[in-house]
Amino acid sequence: MTNTILEVERLGKSFGSHTALRDINFSVNQGEIISVLGPSGCGKSTLLQLIAGLQQPDEGEIRLRGTTVATVSRLVPPEKRGINMVFQDYALWPHMTIYDNMAYGLRRQKVPAAAIREKLAELVALLHLEGLEDRLPPQLSGGQQQRVAIARALATKPDLLLLDEPLSNLDMRLRIEMRSEMAYLFRQLGTTVFHVTHDPDEAFAMADRLMIMRAGAVDQIDRPQICYDRPATLSAAMLLGAGNRLKSKLVREGEHATVRIAGQEIVGTSPGNSNKLRTEAVDLLFRPDSALWQTMPTAAANQLPVHVLHSVFEGKRWRVLAKTGDGQPISFLHDEYLDAGLEGSLHISASDAFVFPQQSA
Repeated sequence: MTNTILEVERLGKSFGSHTALRDINFSVNQGEIISVLGPSGCGKSTLLQLIAGLQQPDEGEIRLRGTTVATVSRLVPPEKRGINMVFQDYALWPHMTIYDNMAYGLRRQKVPAAAIREKLAELVALLHLEGLEDRLPPQLSGGQQQRVAIARALATKPDLLLLDEPLSNLDMRLRIEMRSEMAYLFRQLGTTVFHVTHDPDEAFAMADRLMIMRAGAVDQIDRPQICYDRPATLSAAMLLGAGNRLKSKLVREGEHATVRIAGQEIVGTSPGNSNKLRTEAVDLLFRPDSALWQTMPTAAANQLPVHVLHSVFEGKRWRVLAKTGDGQPISFLHDEYLDAGLEGSLHISASDAFVFPQQSA
């Protein structure tokens, strides 16, 4: 039987006339890592604060291990929820040693000193903090401080660990290292995690399930691969890398919808169960790495004629900026430099092209 740690039902929160969250519903099972992904202002930080007990909902209910901890008329304080949070700025006490920072929660629980030493020795080894116990936080690197913050949060064995943009203050190399280490550590310990981020790569590296948010609501919640392969909305597709967005005219709808761009027909995949686009004006989206360059344009299906504008070297491959026959800008990746002015075509498979009703955003 599944052991549910967190349940959120019909959750809503407003600040004056601004609706920050509306009708949020989901649950988190024991040992599961949920990553909440969305742009700034989508409501993910407000949702985290409601779960932590730092805000009170205007609608709905939050339950932890089956016990109601938040409604419009009830608010269990953070310290009584059995949860801990790791902040993006680490929030370590600068005057305390690393050992004292990690031991803080255990001492508040009046855990015997010998048991604290045993627990912290295990966490120090797991998080590679050996030899740093007597230092102060300012004497550590950003990555080391983040490890200390995680160790402090894990020391009291919380029912739920909240991560608020935990890697945003680290450089790229450390972010890549830490997201892999954290995912391994949490799964090794069986920690239940609710993780908020704006970085898709970080979310993919850590999550068992993704929750994609936009404008205070949930666009999609599913396994990372499902969200990537079948984004439920235009915004989800763009957030997960489908940066090419072409205005198109719908020719035939269905699960495999056909659109026309600059006189050329392209077959793509349309979202939802009904696959009814109900509009002639649609957007075709695809990722730069899913388009295959071909030198000679053809009239075949899913061949999009393009005109090369510029090529930029990005390390392993070239990013090529181009435009379609009707002047719409696109980009794609290629193994070689392409001269400006070159004419060719892009092959885009139907499974890599997503068709949505045209939107202004």
